[in-house]
Amino acid sequence: MSAIDHLTPELWHRATRNLLAKAIGEFAHERLLVPVKDGEAYTLSAGPERYRFTAHRLKLDHWVVDAASIERTDSSGEALELDAASFFLSFKGELGLSDAVLPVYLEEVAATINRGAYQLSEGQPSAESLVDAGFQAIEAGMTGGHPCFVAGSGRLGFTSEDYLSYAPETGAGVRLMWVAARREHAMFAASPELDFAWLLETQLDADSREYFASLLTDKGLSYDDVYLIPVHPWQWRNRISVTFAPEIAAGRLIPLGEGHDDFQAQQSIRTFFNRSRPEADYVKTALSVLNMGFMRGLSTEYMEVTPAISDYVADLVHGDPTLKRHGVTILRERASVGYRHPAYTAGAPKGSPYRKMLAALWRESPVPKLAKGEHVATMASLLHVDGDGSPLASALIRRSGLRPADWLRGYLDAYLVPVAHCLYRYGLVFMPHGENVILVLKDGAVERVFFKDIGEECAVLEAATPVPEAIGRIRAEVPDDVRALSILTDVLDCFLRFLAGHLHLDGVLSEDEFWRVAAESLRDYQAAHPELAEAFARFPLFEESFTLSCLNRLQLKNNQQMVDLENQEESLIYVGRLDNPLASWR
Repeated sequence: MSAIDHLTPELWHRATRNLLAKAIGEFAHERLLVPVKDGEAYTLSAGPERYRFTAHRLKLDHWVVDAASIERTDSSGEALELDAASFFLSFKGELGLSDAVLPVYLEEVAATINRGAYQLSEGQPSAESLVDAGFQAIEAGMTGGHPCFVAGSGRLGFTSEDYLSYAPETGAGVRLMWVAARREHAMFAASPELDFAWLLETQLDADSREYFASLLTDKGLSYDDVYLIPVHPWQWRNRISVTFAPEIAAGRLIPLGEGHDDFQAQQSIRTFFNRSRPEADYVKTALSVLNMGFMRGLSTEYMEVTPAISDYVADLVHGDPTLKRHGVTILRERASVGYRHPAYTAGAPKGSPYRKMLAALWRESPVPKLAKGEHVATMASLLHVDGDGSPLASALIRRSGLRPADWLRGYLDAYLVPVAHCLYRYGLVFMPHGENVILVLKDGAVERVFFKDIGEECAVLEAATPVPEAIGRIRAEVPDDVRALSILTDVLDCFLRFLAGHLHLDGVLSEDEFWRVAAESLRDYQAAHPELAEAFARFPLFEESFTLSCLNRLQLKNNQQMVDLENQEESLIYVGRLDNPLASWR
């Protein structure tokens, strides 16, 4: 198909409605916009314009806006066409959009609607069909993006052709570029039992290994002289072949060409699953594209200790009896590689995108760890709703044959309880959102989970938990009242809020019953661990309310670097409090 075939008035209008429904709901949740009750509907006014819509308002101040109901009128009541740019321009003041941020944000919004229009044009698979779909079909079939972020699919830097080639939802096959970097200018790190020879043998197909070796031989080199770095094709064309041209001319970087393996981009956009050899590791590449608040590069300096961090967390988790019982597995980031560009290392400040252009890591695939009858799906799929409004979570519950409350309890015991135990036993927190968790399913029921993307997004908050000096950067100090937010915000508000809404509105499980089961899961866990009673009291999960942490406010304030990655807690924006749905069941 042409890269713009989906840009029709009808598809664009539908995708715009979907985005505005999400925008109104999430901005109301973050108290940026305050809808006013208007009969059976709600209204928002901006100057002479008015938006009227119907919505369900659920626990955690969760707004579910009916996209089809949104009407835009002028001061005389005449209907106006829905237009996303007009909406954001009208509410620029309320949203705190500065003159510098606004045009970039509008571009991100347009790109996000473009994604929605593309997926509408493709004909979405039904929720029922996704229950039995393969891992990568489910990965490409997701339509919502991050549940909280409104402008969630910016990918600024991609052309329309790049979109078809590399956007996760297109499910396109991708072959990675490879470059050889002379070892004196490069970094390679791996788990202690692994080395660069392991990487060559297991992460490259035999034909590519042989061909690349011949290219190096022609230059008087061998694999002992270089490290190989996989490069996203976009990154090669737009950054490495241009920005790193002096390094190529000097022979410090040697282009080797494409490998033969067929990869597929995951929802995180810069991580690839090996479709040719599913047992091989994921490859995470640097990608200098602006997406959801960050330039998606990879820092060579950060990558240098990523395998050690991953091994530390895996040893902690896999050695814990409680986490073993719950079947939790860490997908280790086993190796990393990066190039130290002499000019940018010396001349660009720490954290600069210029120091994050050429690096990669390898993460274990879940496929070899599956038992007979098990299959996997991204946890983000639990929030997927198909084109007919049917939630995938409801379809999974039907397939399992379990009572909805029993299905939910099994899922929460596999996911929520381990996250809570990591916090209370070790002060260990990470980012367990939908894209960073892989569900192991059997007959529609959640058996256990894999956690991934640990190296850049974990922290140890408890001083009593020993951390090796080499990975000391993962130590963090936060106030006591912030610790529990790693569950109350990151899990309850940023994920379970949406799942509870889907099941409630689909008539599968009421939200009261949903939160009763969640509270029961946590209460039973706490009762089983009296030795942690002091921590449970110090970092409570059942208080009447908790602080509202606002993700969209971060992006609206600075959509090119939402938070300081080295001091994330101080970058966060808190506004008011949310009633805690667990409190009723404490």
